[in-house]
Order: sequence, then C-alpha cells, then structure tokens
Amino acid sequence: MHAGHGEHTIHAHHEQHHDARAHQEHGTGKATWSMAAKATLHCLTGCAIGEVLGMVIGTALGWADLPTMVLAIVLAFFFGYAFTLRGILKAGVDFRTAFRVALAADTLSIAVMELIDNGVLALWPGAMDAHLTDAFFWGVLAFALFAAFIITTPVNKWMIGRGKGHAVVHQYH
Repeated sequence: MHAGHGEHTIHAHHEQHHDARAHQEHGTGKATWSMAAKATLHCLTGCAIGEVLGMVIGTALGWADLPTMVLAIVLAFFFGYAFTLRGILKAGVDFRTAFRVALAADTLSIAVMELIDNGVLALWPGAMDAHLTDAFFWGVLAFALFAAFIITTPVNKWMIGRGKGHAVVHQYH
C-alpha cells in the first residue's frame, strides 16, 4: 500500500463522517413512512420478545402484576437494544460506540412503545388479570403492540427526518 492510498482513505472517511454529521444536524427531510415503519417494526420485534418473556417469567414465578410488568419493560429495552447492537457490531463497530448508537437510536422509540403497550394492558379491564393461557390476554397484547406500532411510527419518522433515531443506525449498514 502506498502512502497516497492511506491518506485518501482517511480523507474519504473524514468526509463521510462530516457528511453524516451535517446530515444529522440539519435533518434529512427525506424520512419516508416506509423507513419509519421499518424502524418501528425492528424496535417492536425486540420489545415484543422482551414483553412476552417478562410476562412468562413473572407469571411462572408467581409475581404480582407490577414486578412482572417492570421485568417485561426491562427485558423489552434489553432486547430492543440488543437487536440494534447486533446489526451495528456486525458492521465492525466497537462495542462502546455501538452501545451509544443503540441508546441514541432506540431509547425514545422503545419508551413510547412501552408506554403505549403497557398503558393499554394496564387500562384494559381484565387484561392484567387474564392468564397467559387465555386468548383474551393474547388478543389484548396483540392490540396493545399494534397500538404501540401505530403511535410510535410517526415518532420514528420525525426522528429520522431530523437525522436522529434509526437515521444514526443507517450509517453503519
């Protein structure tokens, strides 16, 4: 490798970083509903896995509603971040940077989803008393996750349009 190639690579990387930063700071204006829906679905997948796992564990251990819901929320954040981390780490980014990107990309999205889906479960009459073996429980959970998707998609569109959220993650794909 000759010196000019290395300098060119560093310069090109700096330009890409600068362009990405300017893109983030000034917003893209190019956020589409499709992009937002994909970002939301990605986030929702991790959240749903965490929610269900938390409910199964809490129920199996005989926990009350509140600790079961707290566990489900913690696991929803864990799996939501884990899905994003996996993709960023696959791109060769170090763990610390990948973790910071995942936090920046997913925190608001997951928080909105958790607020909506747990709010629906908590406020729907009888949902918290239903057992995991009841179709009623799964129906309400499906509705709650659908509501979370519908309400979080515009949030993600807004964030992507400003170079935030999943727009940051796309730099690493």
